[in-house]
Amino acid sequence: MSDEGHWFFCLKHMRVEKGPGCADRLRMGPYDSEEAARLALTTAEERNEEWDAQES
Repeated sequence: MSDEGHWFFCLKHMRVEKGPGCADRLRMGPYDSEEAARLALTTAEERNEEWDAQES
């Protein structure tokens, strides 16, 4: 898959990137929008909390 047109959240620089950028191992995505990429850490935290609650 090409990175062109997709958004990512870079974990090294803690910022949103569009298209090719830092190495894939250092970023989350791809996302279809800048906002979704910006919220990547929040979304991951919410999902982890949901999964933890299901395991209890």
